[in-house]
Amino acid sequence: MIKVEHMSKSYGPYPAVIDISFEVLRGEIVGFLGPNGAGKTTTMRVITGFTPPTEGVVTVSGYDVVSHSLDVRRHIGYLPETVPLYLDMTVTDYLKYMGEIRGMNSAWVKDRLPLVIDMVKLGEYRNTLVGRLSKGYRQRTGIAQAILHEPDVLILDEPTIGIDPIQVVETRELISDLGREHTLLLSSHILPEVSAICSRVLVINDGRIVADDDPDALSEKLQHAERIEVGVRGAEAPAFISAMREISVVVDARSDQRASIIQRAERENFAPFIVDARPNANAAEQVAKTVIDNGWGLSNLTPLPMTLEEIFLELTTEENLGE
Repeated sequence: MIKVEHMSKSYGPYPAVIDISFEVLRGEIVGFLGPNGAGKTTTMRVITGFTPPTEGVVTVSGYDVVSHSLDVRRHIGYLPETVPLYLDMTVTDYLKYMGEIRGMNSAWVKDRLPLVIDMVKLGEYRNTLVGRLSKGYRQRTGIAQAILHEPDVLILDEPTIGIDPIQVVETRELISDLGREHTLLLSSHILPEVSAICSRVLVINDGRIVADDDPDALSEKLQHAERIEVGVRGAEAPAFISAMREISVVVDARSDQRASIIQRAERENFAPFIVDARPNANAAEQVAKTVIDNGWGLSNLTPLPMTLEEIFLELTTEENLGE
């Protein structure tokens, strides 16, 4: 649905995106990650026809973004980072207006509008001025205009930025629902959000694509050590950590700071630890044997993949890229 081939974009002498290529297939939900200034928004603007590429070819639903820009826009729903809303219009009037701009006839708008308002849960605000909506409901209004004309492809640039945690969860659920009917490219700085929604991630850094894979596969490729979550009863932290560090394949051991006080209490005196070991060294067997030999209780022994945050840092930290 989206095909980017050797695309570069420069602003005068300054390159923003350098020779990138990727494809988003029908029905995929793809996360687009990168530090500030990496080229995410520029890439999205090229895909949506907002700005032409300096070099390369970009197509959406088979249409070239330069030579068939209007056809591309008919197939795309776009939510920019700053949503272009008319604050003195009601939600309904604004969406009707956006439908007219997109060439939707009045009958199509009349049939489609109630469905869209229901999808984004704006029913009780349909006659509210956009300027009186909270940030979260303005985002919903922006998503509504993006899907009003039933596009094949949705491009969402930072869809949950600046909204409160409850609305983040609700917006995330909405995006997941939209992903069942649309091909979706999602830019976000909120890495847990991408983990929850996207089946594949693209990572861009300094204008170049540095990774394109699903999070689990990236974790496996980049994992320099085997990480194990261990739950132990009857062991003081210093004693457990000391025992683990005596195992030849263990790189390090520490208390698991991710576990809250409530979670620790629920484990009935089982203290959580993290053990890092050399990969492919049967570390789990040696950890379990050491726990048993010391007379401690073992509640769980679970291999842990790298988190998306760790993957992101691994791929976008300069010293790692230079290795």
